[in-house]
Amino acid sequence: MTDSDLYAFQFEQQRAHLQAIAYRMLGSVGEAEDAVQEAWLRLSRADRGAVTNVGGWLTTVVGRICIDMLRARRTRNEEYTGTWIPEPVVSDDDITNPAQQAELADTVGLALLVVLELLAPAERLAFVLHDMFGVSFEEIAPIVDRSPAAARQLASRARRRVRGAAPTPDADLAAQRRVVNAFLAASRAGDFEALLEILDPEVVFRIDTGRDHPFARPPIIGAEEVAHAVMARGRPFAPQGRLALVNGAIGVLVGPAQAPIAVAGCTIANGRIVALDLIIDRQKLAKIEVGL
Repeated sequence: MTDSDLYAFQFEQQRAHLQAIAYRMLGSVGEAEDAVQEAWLRLSRADRGAVTNVGGWLTTVVGRICIDMLRARRTRNEEYTGTWIPEPVVSDDDITNPAQQAELADTVGLALLVVLELLAPAERLAFVLHDMFGVSFEEIAPIVDRSPAAARQLASRARRRVRGAAPTPDADLAAQRRVVNAFLAASRAGDFEALLEILDPEVVFRIDTGRDHPFARPPIIGAEEVAHAVMARGRPFAPQGRLALVNGAIGVLVGPAQAPIAVAGCTIANGRIVALDLIIDRQKLAKIEVGL
């Protein structure tokens, strides 16, 4: 086996791990794939004697690429109207493909990804690598150009912000199905009181319309306010909604699987919806490949 063949073999062994890191950093399957591919190109051009730990080297490179991509995206989104929601991973609720099911189970929830968007790129990387993948601060430090102690502080600060903003979701999919089915039924019937029973009093409703859309708005907070919004704009589309797995949790797919008109991620805690993340951005929906 040549050095090039060995690098290619070692890269393929790391690909899924690198993709998982990049998705949590970027909130986009396509951008994560681009970051991983760029890491491979850099590895293929690297001095054969300079890379002794391929896994660690690739993690460092992907981390730095993701930081650069986040900074560039934030510059582009400075005047983004409304809420930018990460690109979800979507599958039919009755999925039977074990590989797809495993991928979804390993996918972080939309509500957490939205919170991660609020972190500075270096904070996000320290949190993702340490808290989600167990990478030591000694290994994280050179990636973020900090000392290990400073990297620890980055992760600690990020952790506090995440715990304060991201609810801990209920893990039982069957219980999630009951809540989301009740939400759809109340939306179809226009039953305001039933919606209030399903929504947490402090529920947050975010909508990603894409750039310069007339429906773009800041997040709506509070059960009554969210119920009014669902009744006013969501009721006509509720009959087309069906259960789907959105980032491993029960959500809603509106329209046909191959051409959805909306995807909603539902975060459920203590038997109620605490976060509703609706994506109607056509460009983002066009990139979603619904696993069947």
